[in-house]
Parts: sequence; C-alpha cells; structure tokens
Amino acid sequence: MVTFEKGSYKSLVQFIYFSHLNFTTMRNLWCCMLLFFCAVMISCNSEKQETAPEATGFITVDGPDLLLPDGSKFFIKGTNLGNWLNPEGYMFRFNKASSARFINDMFCEMVGPDFTAEFWRAFKDNYITREDLRFIKRTGSNTVRLPFHYKLFTDEDYMGLTANQDGFARVDSVVKWCREEGLYLILDMHDAPGGQTGDNIDDSYGYPWLFESETSQQLYGDIWKKIADYYKNEPIILGYELFNEPIAPYFDTMEELNGKLAHVYQIGIEAIREVDNNHIILLGGAQWNGNFNPLRNRPFNDDKIMYTCHRYGGDPTADAIRDFIQFRDSVNLPMYMGEIGHNTDEWMNAFCQAMEENNIGWTFWPYKKMDGSSFIGITPPENWTVIMEFAEAPRGTYKEIRDARPDQQVVRKAMTDFIEACRFENCVIQENYVRALGLQP
Repeated sequence: MVTFEKGSYKSLVQFIYFSHLNFTTMRNLWCCMLLFFCAVMISCNSEKQETAPEATGFITVDGPDLLLPDGSKFFIKGTNLGNWLNPEGYMFRFNKASSARFINDMFCEMVGPDFTAEFWRAFKDNYITREDLRFIKRTGSNTVRLPFHYKLFTDEDYMGLTANQDGFARVDSVVKWCREEGLYLILDMHDAPGGQTGDNIDDSYGYPWLFESETSQQLYGDIWKKIADYYKNEPIILGYELFNEPIAPYFDTMEELNGKLAHVYQIGIEAIREVDNNHIILLGGAQWNGNFNPLRNRPFNDDKIMYTCHRYGGDPTADAIRDFIQFRDSVNLPMYMGEIGHNTDEWMNAFCQAMEENNIGWTFWPYKKMDGSSFIGITPPENWTVIMEFAEAPRGTYKEIRDARPDQQVVRKAMTDFIEACRFENCVIQENYVRALGLQP
C-alpha cells in the first residue's frame, strides 16, 4: 500500500496512479480532491478577514484638537449645504409648509405628483453643483457639512423617487467635488428614522420617535453601517454626524428622552465601527445641540469622537458658550459649532473671533437660500408669491384645496424658473456676510 503525507498533493496523485483504480472511482476521488482544495482556500481566506487596519491620510483626534495627516492642527471653517437633500420651508419663504413632507404635499396638491417629482429631480441636479463647491473653496473655507435625509438610503418615497433612492450618487458627487477643491466633508443625518427632534427640521411626525422605537433604531444603525462601509476608505470625509439636534424642548418626556440619548448614540457608534475605524464620529447635545448634560458622565469607548454644538442668538462672546467650552475641556475631546448664523454681520464677526480664540471650529448655516443671511442668495422668480399664497392657504379639506389651487401655467412656470434661479451663476453673493466670517467673497 502506498502511503503519503497528510496535505501532500503530489503524494495523493501518486496514490491514485499506483492504485489502478477504475474510472468511476478515480472520478470520485478527483471530485473529492477539488472539494478538499476549495475548502482549504475558503478557510484561508476566512482567516484573513479580520478587522481592517486603520488607513492613513485621515483627520484624527488629539485631545481637544483635530490633526491633519501631517500632524498639524486643523480648525474647521465652512458652511452647511442645507435645503438641498433635506428641504426646509423657510428657505423657500414658506411657513406652514415647513418640512420636506409638508412641502412635497403642498406641491402635489398644487401641481400634481408627477410634476412635483420632476421638480425634485431637477432641484437635486441644480441646487448644489461643482460651481458651488468651487466658490466655497475660493472664500477660504475648508469644510462643508452635508445634511441629508435618511430616506435617501432607503426605498421610501422621497424627493421624486419611489424606489432605488439616489443617496450614494448625490453624496458621491459632493465627495468628488470636495476632493477636487480640497475641502473636507461632514455627513450629517439631519432627518433620522422616526425623527430625532420632533419638529419640522427632522421631517418627523411631531415627536422624536427614534428614542422609543427599536425598529427605527435598527434602521438608523443599518443605514450608518451601510454608509460607513461604503466610505470607509475616503479620507476627504472628516466624519459622520449621527443625527442633528436631538430632542426638542417641547415634550413632557424630555428628561426621559434625554436619558436615552447616549444609548441611541452607542447604537450608531457600534454600527459604524463594525466596518469603519478610520472616521471621526460626531455627537450633538440635546435640545438644539445645546445641552450636553445627558452625555457628561457617559464616556464612549472610542478614540475618534468629536462633539458638536449649535448657537443662534445670544451674546457673541466666550461667556455665552462657556458650558460648551467647559464640557469640551472635561472630556478632552474636540468641540465644533456645526450650525450658527442668521444674525447681523457684526454679531457673526464677533462670534467667529470668540470661537477661534477658544478652539471651536464652525460651519455657518446655511450656504444658500432665498434672500440673504447666507453665503449666496436666491432671487425669487416671477410669481413665486402665488405659490407662497397657496402654501399658506387653508388646505385641510379637499374643497379648500380645490378653492385655493392657482392657475397651473403660472405656478408650474414659477417652479421651473426656480430651478434656474437656484443655480450658482444666477445667485447673488452676499459679500458682507462672507467677509463677516473672515472669509473672502
């Protein structure tokens, strides 16, 4: 009998040859050999599938500072691409139609669902383009924050699509433009499943159901895992902001909801870290990103955390943000002002100085909207007031909708003209606003 060493391919072939086995037996043995070697290869590959090592070239955290790949400090200066992937009514001069869902419903009632879908697709193609990112870079900004709606990464009906949403395609375009211009990008889930705020800004149903629904929490974690896996090796992305302005101060259950904030953040952190150890994760305080007490004694076991605060109004001084500074110092991690603005040029200029003196980077809100108080302004097209009047009219019954519905030719042209008006080359640069931030228009 011929013997051979275990795992020796050559000896196994010799055994088959010298055994003078019949054809059927040899065929069976060859099949066994094939299965054996396939199993070996699969086993070897599975042993190599460990957590990927951290890539180089990413912005990192060093105590309260952000560091560039070369080790130098990085101070965030920039703006928010608000209203593009998460429409808000006031940027269109609407009051009642204040959220993405309310705006969409109003448009559908006014011009029908098909024309509305066409409008949203054109809106996404034109509201933010490469030319906008070039201008932002030209001002001296170094970062943009991109608010997005979770529905862009689902098959839910949103902004003109009823399936196969285009979230990755839209973010990919911004990543490409940021890479070309040398801008860093923060991805901000402005509208989370179930709603994290309970107001118009999260396009919710008037309550932060995210904190009470395990189904919504699962979807939120799944979406972040999918996004992080897709962008895990993209160094132009500075970080992931898990969600915006959690838990508005309107609810009797506010303190109970505040107590759940750290847990829901942990769900997002763990989902991202399953696939991505490269990027910073941003966490905001409760009540308009202003209350960090729910996070004060809840350290997260992660070395790439940055906190983010917001401020509208108040004195433009360090004392006005003393709580943010003290919290930052207590956890020894960076603090960044993700939203600030809608004030006088003097106020914004003074606040920029106060933030820089206290190592708090910023992105002003927003980059673009109708009128001013932004980097660039959109001039309302002819007959836009007709749309505004319909948006504010009583529409609680079908009769009220019929009675209020304006001339189709007039409002459809106004919506089409808005698409042209929102393009960068047709907007008005708010030079004094930009200069107030210490930037160049």
